[in-house]
Amino acid sequence: MNTHVPHASPAFPLILSDIAVFLLTSIALIVPSGYSLGALILVLAGTYLLVRWRLPTLTREDWMIVASLCAYALVEIIEALWDGQGSSGIDKPIRFVLAVPALWWVLRYPPRLSVMWVGIAIGGIGAGSWASWQKLVEGIERAQGFTHVIQFGNLSMLLGVLCLAGLGWAYSRDQYRAFWVALLLGGFFGGVLGSLFSGSRGGWIGFPFVMLVLYRAYGNYLATWVKLAIIGSVLLACVGVYSIPQTGVQDRVAYTIIDLNNYITGENRANSLGARFEMWRGASHLIAEKPLTGWGTQGYIKAMQELGEQGVIDERVTQYGHAHNEFMDAFAKRGLLGLIVLLGLFLVPMRLFAKQLKAQNLATRAVATAGVLLPVTYIDFGLSQAFLTHNSGVMMYAFLLAVLWGVYTNQKRRTPQEAVS
Repeated sequence: MNTHVPHASPAFPLILSDIAVFLLTSIALIVPSGYSLGALILVLAGTYLLVRWRLPTLTREDWMIVASLCAYALVEIIEALWDGQGSSGIDKPIRFVLAVPALWWVLRYPPRLSVMWVGIAIGGIGAGSWASWQKLVEGIERAQGFTHVIQFGNLSMLLGVLCLAGLGWAYSRDQYRAFWVALLLGGFFGGVLGSLFSGSRGGWIGFPFVMLVLYRAYGNYLATWVKLAIIGSVLLACVGVYSIPQTGVQDRVAYTIIDLNNYITGENRANSLGARFEMWRGASHLIAEKPLTGWGTQGYIKAMQELGEQGVIDERVTQYGHAHNEFMDAFAKRGLLGLIVLLGLFLVPMRLFAKQLKAQNLATRAVATAGVLLPVTYIDFGLSQAFLTHNSGVMMYAFLLAVLWGVYTNQKRRTPQEAVS
């Protein structure tokens, strides 16, 4: 196996990397299964390296990323086979394994940073534009793109947040700095707009933690007055968004209050918010009964139906096949081991990327910040939705992780001049 040397790589493989990474994010939410095309190119390219036995030499940290992907996939596959789910049960976990060849390719032939960041920015702008069209022109109550409404809103938010991470790279550019900053800010606002028009509330719960990561990465570059101006701008933006009826934020806040009140009084325990509380209550019962092995997906569904029949939980929520919480769902279905590998899938990359949150080179710091924000946002999304039970959630996490880690590793090897390309 050969160690990757970026500047000595042939032109075509690098162009292929640019195309694949650009497509992965730029059309993710504006084309049906748009996140799949770039991922497929990376998988095929990485498989070619395996066939030709030209794999990059993996470091200890590279192996830790591979292990986090494969451990999660393995436990899910074992549960699916043990549970009698057949090929449909291994469809999603196998995609985490397929992200490994994609990682090989990006490690050996990393895309240009400019292409990666432009793809993310266009993805955010595209999601916001498409959501605006659906909401304001077509009159759809909650914009959903071509996927599940919650998935669309949260992934749109993800793209927007990653654009903020990229501002460090944009600022480090010697040429067209204002253009790059404006493009990434446009991607951020587009991503946020897509989230707002989707009406997905879960993505906003962890926004303070997103801001904390960004502050740790870039806070030392900002004067006190700039920090205060940012805080003031955020507060004004929140007031403005809430005040405009067309955003739908007023309605979603009102629904939240009504749902919570109806759940507390017992008037309606199966509304949008109350149903989650009931599912979490049911999942807690199941976890307490089988904390080590879990129930399996089929066993979970059957056991929840029994809890509904017994009156432990509202019977109307037993129609759902997951707990609407990533962590409780994994714990209830795959036991303690399932919870551990899920935490590893998020915490291992977060810890490794965080090592360069204070990197002297801003381009490297930007990629590290994006790498930390990817699991941070997914943990947030997973609090109110089993995000990895959807193809979009699996594909975006697994392949964005592969791309960001491959780019991040190569960034650390480059000279300061190469690192801003």
